[in-house]
Order: sequence, then structure tokens, then C-alpha cells
Amino acid sequence: MHILIVGGGKVGYHLAKRLRTHKHVLSLIEKNEAICHEIARDLDILVIHGDGCDQKTLEEADIRHCDVVVALTGDDEDNLIICQLAKRVYRVLRTVARVNDSDNEHCFSELGVDVPVDSTEIIARIIEEEVSFSDLVNLMTFKRGKLSIVRVDLDRNSPVVNKSVKDIRLPPNSVLVSIIRGEAVIVPQGDTILQERDDIIALTLIENEQQLLESLVGKIKG
Repeated sequence: MHILIVGGGKVGYHLAKRLRTHKHVLSLIEKNEAICHEIARDLDILVIHGDGCDQKTLEEADIRHCDVVVALTGDDEDNLIICQLAKRVYRVLRTVARVNDSDNEHCFSELGVDVPVDSTEIIARIIEEEVSFSDLVNLMTFKRGKLSIVRVDLDRNSPVVNKSVKDIRLPPNSVLVSIIRGEAVIVPQGDTILQERDDIIALTLIENEQQLLESLVGKIKG
């Protein structure tokens, strides 16, 4: 894929570094000239010194050929403008934006940002997950709040333990994305057998979260 990152701070730098190892074609825009030189020297990617809200700068970064644009600046307004330009002017298929102020996440979704990432919310969810006894943890919502990625922990009483994935009946528009088993991450196949203490990552419609939970851990008693 051709991916454009706007914002060369620590998050942008490390994201570019990671994506580069997966052989993606990368370009990056950063306002700070000194940071531009550092990233270009360290990562050997196309780095443009300029404002990601400026169309000329976006075009210098080859946005016309991009599959994904990731806006990671510290300014929510800038991130929203960048994603709007990417979608409406350059017809980029997918946009991802950092949300610095949690109050703005709904606005990002309503204005068409495909994946608004609220780092504060994600950290809060991780903390809540560690101190709660909930069977289902909502990790992220997207597509304007219609879809969610959830984590479900299987215990010995789960009706799906020792069953193969192909024999599990899930609610409509739901799919098992991965299984975390100890240190291993498993991509589930039809003949994959679920085990006690597996952590299941699943994608589902928001309204089907409860059904999904009951499919994997059984009927919740009130």
C-alpha cells in the first residue's frame, strides 16, 4: 500500500518505522524542518517539509496515489481538514486520524473519518479492562459507531471451549478476528479449536455485542 502520514512526532515516526518494515510505500509530511531531516536520515522515506492542510504539500507527498492517509498532528482541526481533503478532493479510500480531545471523536466520525483513534480513550479502556471483571471489553468502534472490535475472555464454563470455529454459531455480521493464547496470536481457521483462557478478538455490529458475548461465554445470569 501507499500510505501518507501527516505529523512526524514520536507516534508518526514509530508508525512509519514499523510500516516500512512491512514493505509499504511511505511518505510523510512534517512542519518542523529539523524533524524532517532526522526522519529522512533514519528511515529513508519521502519526507516533505510543510503543512498537511495545504493541497500543494499533499500533492508533493504524492497523495493522488495513496491508499491510506493517517493524520497524526497535535491539532484536531488540522487532522480533520487533512482527512476531509484526502476523502473529498483526492478520493483516498481510507483515512485514519488521531483524536487529541475525546470530545471531538463523535465529530470525526460524523464527518467521515474512517478510523478516529482516541488515544486517551484507548488507554482508559485498557486500565478499565485490567481492574474490571467484565466478560466483554469494547476495544474500538468505527464506521460512525456501527461496528465494534471487542475482546472476550473464555473461561472453563464457556460453551465454545474445545469446539472448532466452524461449529460455533455467531450472530449476524460477526467474525472472529484473532485468538490470543498465551504469547501466541492465532488467526482462526474453520478447524481451529478454542481453548480455556483464550482471549478472542472479534468484529461485530454494535447492536450484536450482547449476542456475541452469549455465543462465546453463555447466557449471562442477572
